[in-house]
Amino acid sequence: MNNNGICPAKILLPRQDVNPTTWACVACDQYTSQPDYWQDVALQVGGAPSTLKLMLPECYLSETEQRVPVINQTMRDYLQSGVLEEALYGYVLVERSTQSGQRIGLVCAVDLEQYDYTPGAKPLVRPTEETIAARLPARLKIRQGAAIEMSHIMMLVDDPMQTVIEPLYAKRGDLTPLYDFPLMKEGGHLRGWAVEDENDIAAIDEALEVLKLRQGADPLLFAVGDGNHSLATAKAAWAALKPTLTPDRQQSHPARFALCEVENIHDDALTFEPIHRIITGVDGAELMRDWTLYCHERGMDLSEGTAQQQVQVIYPGFECTAAIANPDGAIPVDTLQRYLDDYLRRHPEAEIDYIHGDDVLRNLARKEGSIGFLVPPIDKSTFFEAIKQLGTLPRKTFSMGHAHEKRFYMECKMIV
Repeated sequence: MNNNGICPAKILLPRQDVNPTTWACVACDQYTSQPDYWQDVALQVGGAPSTLKLMLPECYLSETEQRVPVINQTMRDYLQSGVLEEALYGYVLVERSTQSGQRIGLVCAVDLEQYDYTPGAKPLVRPTEETIAARLPARLKIRQGAAIEMSHIMMLVDDPMQTVIEPLYAKRGDLTPLYDFPLMKEGGHLRGWAVEDENDIAAIDEALEVLKLRQGADPLLFAVGDGNHSLATAKAAWAALKPTLTPDRQQSHPARFALCEVENIHDDALTFEPIHRIITGVDGAELMRDWTLYCHERGMDLSEGTAQQQVQVIYPGFECTAAIANPDGAIPVDTLQRYLDDYLRRHPEAEIDYIHGDDVLRNLARKEGSIGFLVPPIDKSTFFEAIKQLGTLPRKTFSMGHAHEKRFYMECKMIV
């Protein structure tokens, strides 16, 4: 086994007679405030085999107890009936076409022994945001009874010379096609090719080794761009299982490896979108006064700051620009999140949600009892350095593309 953090995997795909457009669904952590989206997906899927039936959209987390046994049984049914088949052992080269362009990635297995979300740890694979322990139990409940996993985890590699994934894409005509189809709900188009040749696999390892060596001590080879808590859940499940296995089984057990997609942060079609905040169950004007006082007590003035520090504040009948110039140099979303966490502790009747898309946030913020915060984007050119310096960014700092551009579930992998 190599020590570069990722490796080939036994990939499961739906059999040929399954409609891929109804099979593939967007990540479960999208549209959390828009159950209508998921209801429409369910109507489109109907009785067809679908990843919708293998996951729990997070807008339904309150129904975990009822839904999880059904999900786990559906996994077993798909395996026993042949809906899911082993398609290859290797990697999958993927091309996702969206309004941002054609971005490419490599579906693989990440070695959970090379990943650690403990604050201060410096493994090859690192989270980009703080891991909230309270968010893991519901996800663990789903994973612990599951036979297979899908993945919306997207890991980033800092590869400015395009040495890892791009050479495979240049020769995609020589690879075996796996799928080529339109995604539902404005998701764009998805194509995939099998990467099974030993020389191709060796070339990936060699390119990653060079990137790792260039970083010197404590290299950061992969940063988790999407799915931080999903990967943390896989790690927690593996940590619980590992002591029950013999040393030999610990080396190869499928639960040690989590399915993910790797993308080059320098891909032009990979865009970083801000994730906005909305607070409900509040008086917007009262919260604004509270925030102003909070900032004043900490030496901040909401009327001063650069364009990169500006936050748009919206509630019914009101909109303004607040500039967060924090004396300690923290990025604006960090300062805002610290305040909102403080406010929510003092006002348990209020609730927070994290929203993708300016228009979606504006529409939600104009409802009575709501206040929304449009936050500025993060510069992806400084992303890896920020992770090295800060350890992690505030949770929900950025999104890789808009909600409909997020990873759709397609491939599966056994974890038992």
